[in-house]
Amino acid sequence: MPLALRKSPIPDSQTFVIKALKEANFDPNWHFHQEYQLFVVLKGSGTRFVGDHIKSFDAGDLVFTGPNLPHLWRSDRKFFDGNKDIQSEGIVIYLQEHFPGKDFIFKEESIKLKNLLERSRRGLEFYGNTAKKVRGMMQKLLHKSGLESIIYLLEILNLMIHSDDVHELSSPGYTNSLKEGDTEVMNRIHAYVMDHFKQQIQLNDVATLANMTPTSFSRYFKVHANKTFSEFVSEVRIGHACRLLIEDKMNVAQACYESGFQTLTNFNRQFKARTNRTPLQYKKEYEGRLTHGTL
Repeated sequence: MPLALRKSPIPDSQTFVIKALKEANFDPNWHFHQEYQLFVVLKGSGTRFVGDHIKSFDAGDLVFTGPNLPHLWRSDRKFFDGNKDIQSEGIVIYLQEHFPGKDFIFKEESIKLKNLLERSRRGLEFYGNTAKKVRGMMQKLLHKSGLESIIYLLEILNLMIHSDDVHELSSPGYTNSLKEGDTEVMNRIHAYVMDHFKQQIQLNDVATLANMTPTSFSRYFKVHANKTFSEFVSEVRIGHACRLLIEDKMNVAQACYESGFQTLTNFNRQFKARTNRTPLQYKKEYEGRLTHGTL
């Protein structure tokens, strides 16, 4: 399984690289690299992991990640089934770690850009009108070249700099403690959980998968994920439940049991702890935003 290597080395002759992605599913491997990354999902759905943050993603998802911040966009199972009619699409921009240059970034005119780049080290999710505008601009940037492409890229970043439609993803205290060899273990864990979260997951089974004792595994996971393994599984289940509530229009009980929870009481408690609202409140809030066109 691939380790945490540079996904897209940028040639020394270029300031940035932009790519249109169209494939069965997005990269399923937990990884990190030295470049800044701006990624928008045009088509597809799944679960997004950025640092210690977990959330489901759909078309329109726009995230800016800083250097060496572990991340993963894992497509839903249906994208792995080989159906040629189901594709994942997106656009990704990679920026050099020292973009736009050590001399320029410390100038007075670049203070706000420097702040944006610093904040991206926790991962930034953009939403609302900003996400829509940036998505359109990234699509146009695919067809630009030369100095015009640099100017247009700066316009995108300037829009992001002045946006209020943004929030940080990883916890303030999160630091990447992963080494390249650790990502292989974490990838196995991620894949196992995503394949089995609807069932009961035994700590012994996951520890065996990582070639560790349960005690060693629990300590290892907490250090590298900034949360306990049970918290990680619960967040994956809550993310899946959110999608079932709003996309599949399931009721609370259906979403509960389809996401791997054994009781409604535990589901409601875990859901509110992670979203600050009950499942029913979450569903009604989403429907209200959809009605008023504020998504």
